[in-house]
Amino acid sequence: MRSLGENWRNAQAVLTGAGIDSARLDARLLLEYLAGCRYTDLLMAPEKILESPAQQVFDALLARRAKGEPLAYLLGEAEFRGRVFQVSPAVLIPRPETEVLIELALEKLQGLSAPKVVDLGTGSGIVAVSLALECPRASLVAVDLSQDAIAIARNNAGRLGAKVDFREGDWFSPVAGERFDTIVSNPPYVADGDPHLALNGLPFEPQMALTDGADGLACIRRIVADASVHLNPGGWLLFEHGYDQGEASRNLLTAAGFKAAVTFQDLAGIDRVSGAFI
Repeated sequence: MRSLGENWRNAQAVLTGAGIDSARLDARLLLEYLAGCRYTDLLMAPEKILESPAQQVFDALLARRAKGEPLAYLLGEAEFRGRVFQVSPAVLIPRPETEVLIELALEKLQGLSAPKVVDLGTGSGIVAVSLALECPRASLVAVDLSQDAIAIARNNAGRLGAKVDFREGDWFSPVAGERFDTIVSNPPYVADGDPHLALNGLPFEPQMALTDGADGLACIRRIVADASVHLNPGGWLLFEHGYDQGEASRNLLTAAGFKAAVTFQDLAGIDRVSGAFI
């Protein structure tokens, strides 16, 4: 058994040696999680002993983090738009860039009294849940092919008090015959074999949610091709994509009969979301 202070120093050294850039913060968060304490406790009472079995679990989680496993999976949760979402290796870890998709959807829903929205490939539910909470007059449907992802998303909605209709299935299949005012999606858009898939913890995330196994546009093509019959007149399709897929996305939208295809950038000035209306 070791004290909190000893554990923190040791963990920082281990993670730094493993090349983890956020070594100090990750060590602290892991220790707070296992010790059930706050940051102030680590500073004010570093001599407190971390009792077994918490010590054993801490050592095991530290070893996993040193091998590159994302901290969010070790803690079982991640923050997004000020809310804490449950995550597991069955779903992607929320990324701040996806906030662009939500902000744009909220903008398009302005002025609609009771809009209907569908989120395709909902994963942990961050988009659908955020929209349901931030636009309570909207009716949300969320679709995912993964039963495990749907279970996590449904739990997140329940914990956060969001009303969302979750459905399991492939893209538009669970909403056959239905129309919406806005369609949103964060589909797999990384090309098969892209070297980024081997970096930054991505090998631990669900590959089917990251890559389409092709050129990175296969899922986007399917969504764009089928979206028009599921949109009310004037309805928008908005989807997240890769940094170099803006032009291709706009071309796909235009070819499918959408109007005013446009690409929006994230806070870093990178092409992030494309969309158009029908």
